[in-house]
Amino acid sequence: MTAYVYDTGRPEVHDAATRAYLEMLEVNCLDPTAFPSVVEMERQVVGAVADLLGGGHGVFTSGGTESIMLAVKAARDLAARTRPNAARDPAAGTRPNLVLPVTAHPAFHKAAHYLGVEVVAVPVDLESYRVRPGDVAAAIDEDTILVAVSAPSYPQGVIDPVEEVAAVAAAAGLPCHVDACVGGWLLPWLREAGAEVPPFDLSVPGVTSISCDLHKFGYAPKGASVLLFADPAMRRGAYFASAAWPGYTIINATVQSSRSAGPLGGAWATLQALGREGYADLGRATLAATARLRQGLAAIPGLRVLGEPQSSLVAFAGDGVDVFVLADEARARGWFLQPQLSYAGIPANLHITVTGVTLAGVEAMLKVIAESAEAARRRGPATLPDGLVELVAGLDLESLDDATFASLAASVGVDLRPGAGQPEMAVVNTVLDALPAATRETILVRFLSLIYTP
Repeated sequence: MTAYVYDTGRPEVHDAATRAYLEMLEVNCLDPTAFPSVVEMERQVVGAVADLLGGGHGVFTSGGTESIMLAVKAARDLAARTRPNAARDPAAGTRPNLVLPVTAHPAFHKAAHYLGVEVVAVPVDLESYRVRPGDVAAAIDEDTILVAVSAPSYPQGVIDPVEEVAAVAAAAGLPCHVDACVGGWLLPWLREAGAEVPPFDLSVPGVTSISCDLHKFGYAPKGASVLLFADPAMRRGAYFASAAWPGYTIINATVQSSRSAGPLGGAWATLQALGREGYADLGRATLAATARLRQGLAAIPGLRVLGEPQSSLVAFAGDGVDVFVLADEARARGWFLQPQLSYAGIPANLHITVTGVTLAGVEAMLKVIAESAEAARRRGPATLPDGLVELVAGLDLESLDDATFASLAASVGVDLRPGAGQPEMAVVNTVLDALPAATRETILVRFLSLIYTP
């Protein structure tokens, strides 16, 4: 599994986190005055992240999406207090906006969707896959409330020019958020292992907030992220309080109200179990595995790594090899490679997240990728029935019921009905890749609805 799962390869660390998670399972984070252990654990976990990422004042959240959502909320509310003349009239089509690269995580789009904010997406350089500071400056207008960059961006594992973009934001009087959900607890250890990692955290002038997931390269159980603000007043903007009812006091640091302290306990225990030397050792192994993976991919005919990854996220495209077919071939051999659709001039590719356990399996992975690439070359690209893309693009997908949509999907070999088994995804990914983003999103929502329909 080359995505979604972050593994140290150390069962004793996993066991320690599990015990702590279960110990805190029934503890509720809703009221910090009721459970002092919650406050103390959060202080220690947030403090550890702040010590590594340039200081600041933090919030423990359920994941990167929630951290980013709170960062956008804090920026929106700050702008409402300090820039009352900015245009905010939905009826007239004017809304606050956030400026970010096209490679920024969709969590920003989700936050904007929920919070009534517009996304202004800036293209990236198609050689380096990094955003250009001048393009960011040109995209900022009077309604911009936040500028965001990635360290690294997920698609190609490269680090945006944080120092330069933060300076652009500061010159415009705007906050700048660094999405280090992947890199926050990885890049410092890669740097210690000898990698060249540019400054990216709260020590950079102009950076006002940063997000860091501990359930990624912190190797904590899922549900663990930290959002840091340089200014405690801005952190208060992420909070929510309500006294407009006759019940118990409501004060939330996160989007959730009632939530288990299990993830917090698991994160605390993981940090204690690994310690500085444990993370440094994992950083060295991760750096070595990433270098070997890049070297091995370069030696496989028809494959090329995109950009110059500065982290342990590696994406590769195919020349004469359909990467979607390659992914199906690898899946048949027991390996999951994460497909990424083409967008904004960036070709379709496959993504691999290298973790602490990858070094032990990197040769086996490369062997499977080489075999799968050769099999994909022999099979040729995924073939679609004539006119299928045009048919799908012209359908009123919202008007179809689930049964009709299921039949349509099954007609092109993607049978997601109960009992049908795991379909090959090359066809569906090829169809999605040929469609505009809005149509892709509609189809994905329909797939989700279909999967969860009995």
